[in-house]
Amino acid sequence: MQIPGQRQDWLGRLKSGLTKTRSGLTSMFTGEKVDEAFFEEMEERLLLADCGLPATELLMQKVRDTVYQKGLTKPEQVRLVLRDAVFDLLRPLETSMGVDRARPLVMMVVGVNGAGKTTSIGKLANHYAEIGYSVLLAAGDTFRAAAREQLDVWANRSSVDIISAQGADPAAVAFDSVQAGVSRNSHIVIVDTAGRLPTQIHLMEELKKVKKVLGKAKMDAPHEIVLVVDATNGQNALQQIKAFNDALTLTALVVTKLDGTAKGGILAAMSMSTRVPVAFIGVGEKLGDLRPFSPREFANALVGIDTDGNQTA
Repeated sequence: MQIPGQRQDWLGRLKSGLTKTRSGLTSMFTGEKVDEAFFEEMEERLLLADCGLPATELLMQKVRDTVYQKGLTKPEQVRLVLRDAVFDLLRPLETSMGVDRARPLVMMVVGVNGAGKTTSIGKLANHYAEIGYSVLLAAGDTFRAAAREQLDVWANRSSVDIISAQGADPAAVAFDSVQAGVSRNSHIVIVDTAGRLPTQIHLMEELKKVKKVLGKAKMDAPHEIVLVVDATNGQNALQQIKAFNDALTLTALVVTKLDGTAKGGILAAMSMSTRVPVAFIGVGEKLGDLRPFSPREFANALVGIDTDGNQTA
């Protein structure tokens, strides 16, 4: 959901944010003919965009079949075909948080250090506050003072409440925050957690503890377990998703820093491998640079097609 007047601004930022990936994909559409050399170049560019081999093979098969069926002979005609194939591939990843299904809806956010987890939480809080939801943040990364301070800044920016306690047990902060959310009748409680590498078994066990405690604070919580992944990590992000999903059973992803990489095709790889839904994507540092993931908008921006179907740079 986006408030009126916001969509066009977001589409412009999304297109700009995907420039590095798009420029690597679309220069081939300026050629004169569609032949085997053209298809080989497309395959190579999809792989370089980090689509991964399974997704690339699927996309290439769909593109080839459509080109031959329709008798297309010009590269610019194939751009639309690729757009549709990408959209079909990404469509199963689309999800809605459905925040109205519980009150408060408890969202547990996890990720490795450096993925943009705390920043993403701040932007999520701003997004939901903008559309009228009351949000309570839980500063559950209690062992990193900078994380608490950073989250406090985001809470002030978005005028949302925050529960924070220096040096406290993360699970205790999570429990108290959900209880506070219940008593305040908040719409959403977003729980930050300490960043950890999925290979650190004892730290992953701590996340399992937080998840369990949230269930004690409110029956059926957490309603969402969201992993923040950095798109610049490319194929390594797939391993992170698998590890966190095995430990916690993820419900959604937030994919950040798509503006900082030429490997935005990683979402195609996600669709073929992890298949964890993508709730939000990020293409910049500003408050409005994190928005709900739309496969159609993403596919258009990725290959350079505007909302009217016109080809752009």
